[in-house]
Parts: sequence; structure tokens; C-alpha cells
Amino acid sequence: MTQAIKKTLRDSAAMRWTALLLLALAMFCSYIFMDILSPIKDLMQETRGWDSLAFGTMQGSEVFLNVFAFFLIFAGIILDKMGVRFTMVLATVTMLVGAIIKWYAVSDSFAGSGLETWFTNNLNYIPVFDELGVSPFYEGMPASAKFAACGFMIFGCGCEMAGITVSRGIVKWFKGREMALAMGSEMALARLGVATCMIFSPYFARLGGEVSVSRSVAFGVVLMCIALIMTIVYFFMDQKLDAQTGEAEEKDDPFKISDLGQILTSSGFWLVALLCVLYYSAIFPFQKYAVNMLQCNLDLTLPSADSFWASSSVTIVQYVIMLVVAAAGFASNFQKNKTAKYGLLCLSIAALVTYCYMGYMRQSAEAIFAVFPLLAVLITPILGSYVDHKGKAASMLVLGSLLLIGCHLTFAFVLPLFKGSAVGGVAVAYLTILVLGASFSLVPASLWPSVPKLVDAKVIGSAYALIFWIQNIGLWLFPLLIGKVLDQTNPGVEDPTKLNYTAPLLMLAFLGVAALVLGFILKVVDKKKGLGLEEPNIK
Repeated sequence: MTQAIKKTLRDSAAMRWTALLLLALAMFCSYIFMDILSPIKDLMQETRGWDSLAFGTMQGSEVFLNVFAFFLIFAGIILDKMGVRFTMVLATVTMLVGAIIKWYAVSDSFAGSGLETWFTNNLNYIPVFDELGVSPFYEGMPASAKFAACGFMIFGCGCEMAGITVSRGIVKWFKGREMALAMGSEMALARLGVATCMIFSPYFARLGGEVSVSRSVAFGVVLMCIALIMTIVYFFMDQKLDAQTGEAEEKDDPFKISDLGQILTSSGFWLVALLCVLYYSAIFPFQKYAVNMLQCNLDLTLPSADSFWASSSVTIVQYVIMLVVAAAGFASNFQKNKTAKYGLLCLSIAALVTYCYMGYMRQSAEAIFAVFPLLAVLITPILGSYVDHKGKAASMLVLGSLLLIGCHLTFAFVLPLFKGSAVGGVAVAYLTILVLGASFSLVPASLWPSVPKLVDAKVIGSAYALIFWIQNIGLWLFPLLIGKVLDQTNPGVEDPTKLNYTAPLLMLAFLGVAALVLGFILKVVDKKKGLGLEEPNIK
């Protein structure tokens, strides 16, 4: 009887995994909206006049306030003072407000409005920011792109706040239990949002045969409404847990300026922070241009309008097959029975082959790039478990950087060689995208668990806040740089599917080279100072 009284919600596997699912679905929806315009860059130029510079400037605006207004630091303070459930709801509301603004900016209602006139005539010069070359706007930037950038800034504040909060929520519900598995599962589900976006954003934009980019963004807004519902349900679950335990929410020490000295004097911290910004800057900004890059490097011929491959139903079928790939592959990692394990693995591989075939038959660059997170979903639990039990985190960082370099160089030099080969080009694209997704799993699985080994336990929260802030600098800068480089290396090219992507891809490959050098330096520092990065987390 006493045991029954003491049992709380988190003692129930079903309840704590339900809490995780609610948080993970909220992040899943935010990941979809984050890249909602990425697969329709060509349509943004055709319908709204956004060239590569305007597109890149708007995409980079997502993290502008986090970087230059230090909102990321304030988000950590809010989380510390107000706790998980309040901060998560606040973050989701903030994302929803930003999403609605971005939707209105690209809608037909904005075109010709007084608001469009105001944005056309204003925000062409921002004192100090223009002098420093970091302004989120520029003279001649389309009014819709300016207003969309304002909404995306607000969305970005909420998204980063949610990312920090979800990690804290997982710790709260899974401390002493399957915490590593829970974090890996949340990351895997969130990344499926990228694939979902790649498939459904073009689907809604072209629905009914009439192009409307605002429909894609409206789809994202609806998902953010669903995310808000998820976080409200989580709010009450979390509140009930606190009532059962009689404890206040777990809080880290607040961010203090005095913490900076201890953190910034750690060479290991700087190496990991720089690795983080270099690696993520070569991945997330690339996602925003990847579909257009494929459109420019593959010979894609749209199927006949009356064929099955051009129908709207094929999109749904392909997405269901994608879910089978992800679910079966992920579940195979946790099967003790070998028959079940390899059966699920074979099902996942067969479904992946089917998905790739359908993407080829659809001649869709969006569907091709959507395989990006699928291999990551499959191997994330494997890598996390390996680091937990075997270690080798620094070596994984090196391997991840090598794969990153190879993939961007393949996109830059090998893929264009197959321009005349419909099958060969798609095959190279699929293989390279899957490997890039695998490298995306290698680095986070080894990087984030390494931070507690580099700084004192009482300043871990401050260290993570600084790393996220440094990372956001790259996520702001490189979408903008890619857009500028594209415009400068493609003078006079008006067709958005005829751009040469060699220069931006070389720039991203160089980030991988820099990350590789830092990875080797980190291995040397680890061996010299005994940081324990190559040692297992579980001893």
C-alpha cells in the first residue's frame, strides 16, 4: 500500500513516454515550420521575387535576435526562474505568433497592402548593423521578405527556447531511467520533421494545380497550433507530477557573468564550441538550399499530369512508406529477439528502397532530399549506445567531419558529372544525402555528452547557453553567405533551377575541413589533459 502511494507519473513507463511524446511532437512541428520554405525556393523567386540574397537573408533571420539581442541567454534565465512547463508554453506561443506573421507576409493579402508599402519604404538602413554588415534587411529587399524575416525572428526566439526547455523536461521525467534513449528518440522524431517538410511543403504549394506559397506556410501554422495543444497537455501532466512529488521544478544555477571566466578559460570548451558552430553551419544552412541545389544539378522531367506519379495521392503513399522506414529502423535497435530485430531491419531497408524508387519516378528534388534524416533515425540509438558504453566521442567527431567534407565535395564536383544521366544522378544524390544524414548523427551523439566532461558541474547550464549562442552565429551567417555567393557567382541567371552551386558547396566543405582540424586538436588535448572524451559515459 505504501509503495502504491509513493508511485508517481514518472514511475509509469507509459506516462513518462507520453510526456516525451508530447514534447517531441511539439519539436517535430517546429522543425517542419523551420524549413517550410526551403523546398520551394524556386517558387518564392517566381511568385514573390525573392532572389538568393533575399531568400538567404530571410532564412538567416531566424536566429538574429538570439545572436544580437542575446535572447538565448534570456531564454535560459526565463527557464531557470519559471520552470519547464511555463517556459514550454511561452516558447510555443512565441513560435505560433512568429509563424502567423510569416504566413501573412507571403500571403496574397499582404501584396498591395499599406503594410507592404511601409516595409518597402522602411528598414532599408539600420544604423550600426549596416556599418557592421550584419543587418537583417537591406535596400531593395522585397517587402514580403522583410516582414517574413520579422516573423521568423520571433519564431526563432521561441524555437531556441523550446529546444533548451525540452532537454530540461526530459531530464526531469527520465532522470535515473532511460534518459539517453529518451533524448535520442526525441531527436529522431524531431528530425523527421525535416523530411515531412520536404514532402508536404511543395505538395500544398502546388495543390489543385495553382501555385500558392502561402498554403505551405499555412500548413506550418496549423502544425504550430497543434504543437501548442501538445504543450498545454504537457503543462497539466507536469503540474500533476509536481503535486505528487511535492517538489519544486528542478532548476540549474542561473546564468552569471562570473561563470564566463571559468568556462572561457577551458581550451576543451572552446574546441567543442567551435566544432559545434562549424559543423552545424555546414548542415542547417545547407538544408535551406538543398532542394534547389538538386533541381540545378539533376535532369528531372516531371511525369505526365494524368499519371499516378503526378497525382496528389502518391505524396501520401510515399510519406507513409517513409514512416515505415523510420519506425521499423528505429525499433530494430531495441529488439532482443534476433528474428524480430533483423526482420524489422529488412522491412526498413525494403521500405527505403521503395521510397527511393518512388522519389525517382516522381522526379521530385524535394522527395529525394527528404531521405536526409532517415538513416540518422536508424543509427542514432546505435551511436548513442556506443558512446555510452565504449566512448570514442572525439574520434566520432573526426569521422563525422570527414563524411561531411566528402558529401559536400561530391555535391560540388561528382553530382554535376551525372547531369546527363537521369538514373545515375539520382542514385548519387540519394547515396550522398543518406551519408550526410549519418554524419549528422555522429557529431551530436558525441558532441553534446562531452560538455559535462569539460566544465564544472555547476556551470554546465551556462556552458550550454554559450555553445548555443555561438552556434546561432553560424546559423545566422551562413544562409546569408550562401545567398550572396550564389548571386555573385551566377550573374544574370534568372532561372532559379539553372544556378551553379559549386562555390557555396566548396565554402561548406571548407567548414568541414576546419572542423576536422579542430577534431584532431581536440583528440590531442584530450590525451594530454585527460579530459575523458574517448572514455565511455557509463563506467
